[in-house]
Amino acid sequence: MGFCRFGRTKTKIARHRQCEESIFVLNDLEWISKIPECPVYHPSEKEFKNPLIYIQKIAPEASKFGICKIVSPVIASIPADVVLTKENKNFRFETNVQPLRLSKWNEKNIMNFSMSGRKYTYHEFEALANQAFIGSADMEKEFWHEMVNGEKGTVEYGVNVEGSAFSCHPNDKLGRSKWNLKNFSRLPQSTLRLVGKEIPGITDPMLYIGMLFSMFAWHVEDHYLYSINYHHSGANKTWYGVPAHAASQFENVVLHRVYNHEIMLKHGEDEAFQLLANKTTMFPPNILLQHGVAVYKAVQKPGEFVISFPRAYHAGFSHGFNCGEAVNFAIGDWIPMGAIASTRYAYLKMLPIIPFEELLCKEAIQFYKSSKVRGSMSKHIDFQSYLATVASFVQLMQFYEKALSRLKASRECSISSNTVGTLICSNCHRDCYVAYLMCKHCYSLPICLYHDITLQRCSCGDNFLKGTIF
Repeated sequence: MGFCRFGRTKTKIARHRQCEESIFVLNDLEWISKIPECPVYHPSEKEFKNPLIYIQKIAPEASKFGICKIVSPVIASIPADVVLTKENKNFRFETNVQPLRLSKWNEKNIMNFSMSGRKYTYHEFEALANQAFIGSADMEKEFWHEMVNGEKGTVEYGVNVEGSAFSCHPNDKLGRSKWNLKNFSRLPQSTLRLVGKEIPGITDPMLYIGMLFSMFAWHVEDHYLYSINYHHSGANKTWYGVPAHAASQFENVVLHRVYNHEIMLKHGEDEAFQLLANKTTMFPPNILLQHGVAVYKAVQKPGEFVISFPRAYHAGFSHGFNCGEAVNFAIGDWIPMGAIASTRYAYLKMLPIIPFEELLCKEAIQFYKSSKVRGSMSKHIDFQSYLATVASFVQLMQFYEKALSRLKASRECSISSNTVGTLICSNCHRDCYVAYLMCKHCYSLPICLYHDITLQRCSCGDNFLKGTIF
């Protein structure tokens, strides 16, 4: 658990650089200057009052970059360290130990981020983190230089720490606003408000407490959701983002240029997606530039939000001790992306984290009820969200209409109402809400209607055609 080469003074760094191959530092990392910046937005206090409406406004432009920054016009009057030490005196967290190096090319470029570190209080970790010091004006070059030429040093990162550093004090203007991430995912315009349980990191925020060069590996959000990250305090953080329109190209490059060919199994790009989901793959963005993949960057400072858009891959690292907080959310334009993610999860037999089919149906019902009560949809309903939801809902209903028609043709099937909500298909792990089939004899494992039921047999040995449709 070391800080290899990080306890250096400015003089030692200068001497160290003179002894190294300056050609590598200055020339091989010139690609850094070729990565364009993502958009930065400065909402007025009036625009800031309704976050999801503001994000919908900037999304057509900002989503083309995968990530964007929003500079808050409101500051927190109660700092994160006060919230996490004085308001929550029992706050402690466990770190992950991260190797400060890249894996060799032509091997699986996967780092072991699962090594557990120690448990710390906020100030204990701050003191430890502040021992690591680099007096450099170009942290990005220093980071990638260490990652490529590092001597197997390690850093620690408090990642996925349950909790929030937003204050609920009535005098804290940011904490009282709708940008308080404790309530963000369940704002009226967010589809995640319909999730019936708390899911840390998805519906409820998590903290990320870092030190110099602690990093978050390349990943896309679960179910291609939006994410919002707030920088509470401390050193800056560098982000890289790849927009959704380049996601497939990104996965293809990772599959063929980063991972070993031994793992190129039948799923192709889906194999890369599944491995990237482990959040343990880190590589420099220059390989993306070399293969024409659009990539952008941001340097996030305290008081700034970073938004990642649906299906945008992103990665980054910290410039020193800092505290950030993040949560997911979903607005109307996410619905089609959510449908794509749901299909992909089922294809790879990955367990869903949120019940997409249930959320889609409930959102459609909400739109229907709202239009019936108010009578004028155009005045009271976000039209973009409405269109995206209706299109996906109609497509889902058309599928079930055809599937149910085929099953009803069998006299051995009976239909019953669904009283238990979402279940998981025992075959592909798809979340089933509208309809699924269960064996009439043992009622054990459900099968979704996306399969050829004639080929399916229950664990009890009976044919699923002799079943009940819910």
